[in-house]
Amino acid sequence: MTTVRWWLVRHAPVRGWDGRIYGCLDVPCDTGDAAAFASLAARLPTDPVLVESHLSRCRQTAAALAEAGARLPAPIVAPDLAEQNFGDWHNLPWTGIPDTGFWDAPTTNAPPGGESFADMLQRVRRGIERLSSDHRGRDIVAVVHAGTVRGALALALDLSPPAALRMAVDNLSLSRIDLTERGWRVVTVNARP
Repeated sequence: MTTVRWWLVRHAPVRGWDGRIYGCLDVPCDTGDAAAFASLAARLPTDPVLVESHLSRCRQTAAALAEAGARLPAPIVAPDLAEQNFGDWHNLPWTGIPDTGFWDAPTTNAPPGGESFADMLQRVRRGIERLSSDHRGRDIVAVVHAGTVRGALALALDLSPPAALRMAVDNLSLSRIDLTERGWRVVTVNARP
């Protein structure tokens, strides 16, 4: 296998949700920080494969990166790389989650009508493994979500779901992992533009 380099970019900030859960809802993001986009665009490789989740905030972020000078092709839309589905809890404040015992095991308990964090990690793993196989020897710029980046880092570092959930992933941050002949290598985590 030839090395696959993953450039994981978390989408731009979502405004106006004030502590409410938006997870896999299709909400827009704020792409107004031109300096941050220019800085991040300058760090990305030329001639990559572009992968996005199916949510518009990833598409908006990729478009703003291209406008700032990143050389990005038409995207591959990968729903496997979407954020965690919080089901019936979408649009609730984090402090308003019903007492269902969720916090007793937040990585394995699923919100009603949603998926657990552990389930999301497995979905992300499948997507990354498939895309890595399909694009051997390439740079893959993935404009995705905090949960997706955590999932990719959990795969690369062989982390348990509780360990992966402890990682900070800031908006417009860059994390990079490489799949080499010898396995995964972590190059950068949560680098700010």
